[in-house]
Amino acid sequence: MSWSEDKPIVSIKDVKKSFGSLEVLKGVSIDIMKGEVICIIGPSGSGKSTLIRCINALNDIQGGSITVEGREVHDEELDKLELRKKVGMVFQQYNLFPHKTALQNVMMAPLKVLKEPKADVEKRARALIKKVRLEGKENSYPGELSGGQQQRVAIARSLAMRPDVMLFDEVTAALDPETVKEVLVTIKDLAAEGMTCILVTHEMGFAREVADHIYFTDKGVIVEHGAPEEFFDKASDPRTKEFLSQVL
Repeated sequence: MSWSEDKPIVSIKDVKKSFGSLEVLKGVSIDIMKGEVICIIGPSGSGKSTLIRCINALNDIQGGSITVEGREVHDEELDKLELRKKVGMVFQQYNLFPHKTALQNVMMAPLKVLKEPKADVEKRARALIKKVRLEGKENSYPGELSGGQQQRVAIARSLAMRPDVMLFDEVTAALDPETVKEVLVTIKDLAAEGMTCILVTHEMGFAREVADHIYFTDKGVIVEHGAPEEFFDKASDPRTKEFLSQVL
């Protein structure tokens, strides 16, 4: 199936997902255009993280479809490695290799997975470390970096694969309040450069500032969605209003 930029880069249609008898997603549909920034918010256990894990096939689905650039993500024929080159993901936990320096962590996947020349990879990795404002930390090990710095290395590592879409799953949840901002600034820079970003976040001020569109999920369904101003100031569903009254 061919894809063109006037079509959604990620299209989620009526997606259903269960873990055993627990139905986590009950028919979720979202279309994301190239360059858009989407924030998914909602209470714990509402299916947010499960949904974005389904986008790069970390979770399978029981119904519906998810396409990235026109290709069905859950097609058995699709090479998951090819998919994950297109769709980068940054998790709540940084998952850096503790025995590798920041630079080595960023270089690892392009060297091992893409088999790219080391000189090219190193040049790109150094540029990415600079991009996430960690110049001078190239030779530091994860244990020598703060949580916020480690998370920025994790973002650089994802970007090293040159993805078309970035998924962020509660990337500031494990951080101290003072290090949250530096990670959010990094994501904001990416968004400003036109990277398609899908974020699960509980940072409401950040969502209001960077998102083109906000989706509120509860109990496995999208309850309400809209542009930030409309969503935060004119929410109409009682569940949305109640959630916002607790977090704002």
